[in-house]
Amino acid sequence: MRKLSPRDAGFLAVALALVLDQTVKIFMLYGLGFAAEPSDSHVIPVLPFFNIVMVWNRGVSYGWLWWVGPTLLELFTMAVVAVLGFWLWISRRATLTVGLGLVIGGALGNLIDRVVYGKVADFFHFYGHGYDWYVFNVADAAITFGVIALLYDALLKPEAKAGADSA
Repeated sequence: MRKLSPRDAGFLAVALALVLDQTVKIFMLYGLGFAAEPSDSHVIPVLPFFNIVMVWNRGVSYGWLWWVGPTLLELFTMAVVAVLGFWLWISRRATLTVGLGLVIGGALGNLIDRVVYGKVADFFHFYGHGYDWYVFNVADAAITFGVIALLYDALLKPEAKAGADSA
């Protein structure tokens, strides 16, 4: 078996993030019956600091830009995915390509929600000691870990930029 190239690793990250996100969403919406509930009233306590809930997000992170509407958010997402996809295609550093792949896969997962439902399905809610984290999904987590990988590649691995490949 041949070793994965950085580009292949990036595209594998896209596929894994997208498939995992959509699999979890299908299970939550149809397996747990969240799709049948017209409101955001489902709450399943799991741990003292974690619930599974049903929240429909019409915007982007934290519900920002909800007023833009799904069509503009879909077009913006497609443009971002195209730019990041090109960057992934020309890059040769594994950390960079995997980070890009996670961001792309997460963005595509949320894009599918916008196209199918007109909004994004979010389920995971962490809280405790008077603090409350926003409700998110697997796609959001993939995007977050992808951005962390991009920051790591840019800030904490300066030797990678000193090499022959600057992409």
